[in-house]
Amino acid sequence: MNQQKRNVSKAGTDINEVKRQNAHSGLTYNQVKQLLGEQYSGNK
Repeated sequence: MNQQKRNVSKAGTDINEVKRQNAHSGLTYNQVKQLLGEQYSGNK
């Protein structure tokens, strides 16, 4: 049987699942700021 060990917080949150979802959530706040800054400086 191939089972993964669940990494669960004290509140019962599956930490590995949260990390997996975060990886697929899109750009971070800082990435958006950088992208907008590059586009703005390129248009001047």
